[in-house]
Amino acid sequence: MQKAKILLVDDRPENLLALEAILSALDQTLVRAASGEEALKALLTDDFAVILLDVQMPGMDGFETAAHIKRRERTRDIPIIFLTAINHGPHHTFRGYAAGAVDYISKPFDPWVLRAKVSVFVDLYVKNCQLKEQAALLRLQLEAGGGEQPALGGALLGELSARLAAVEEQAEALGKQLDGAEDAGVAATAAHLERKLASLRRALDAMRPGSA
Repeated sequence: MQKAKILLVDDRPENLLALEAILSALDQTLVRAASGEEALKALLTDDFAVILLDVQMPGMDGFETAAHIKRRERTRDIPIIFLTAINHGPHHTFRGYAAGAVDYISKPFDPWVLRAKVSVFVDLYVKNCQLKEQAALLRLQLEAGGGEQPALGGALLGELSARLAAVEEQAEALGKQLDGAEDAGVAATAAHLERKLASLRRALDAMRPGSA
């Protein structure tokens, strides 16, 4: 499994350096962007687990950058965590959530809290990638057999089921960690992953001998 990519967007190099120092312990790929324009360019070619986006930047600010990200089909589902050094009260925070952020953190922030929040989205991203791999394998096997159930022998079906079970087990463990989480974005992403897992499990079960 490839490392997840995390996009760090801030116009100040010292802030980017600080974020890298905080998140380096996650052992993922950290990608820098010094402006909203650079961030949008990076998002054209790479997939990211989560975006840490500074609100106050010259030119295209964080709110405008987030709006562009959410308008693109390829990137609209990527979680965005807003980071800001200013706090103008509930209205300013609401604007961040309205722009599509899953979280809104004021500076200075607790490095441990930020790392924990990012870690959750990285875990969700990895589980989703594993799920896509299992679905792709299943689709290839179906296509190779002309879509007929006999093409899926007992050994292959057992292997697919075991791989899916491993992903289900990891997703269940992650779900327990998120139980009672206050972040609506985290809960929604986790629920989306659970629905995908359930759908794939039903498809596998339907291919077992004797199933309707």
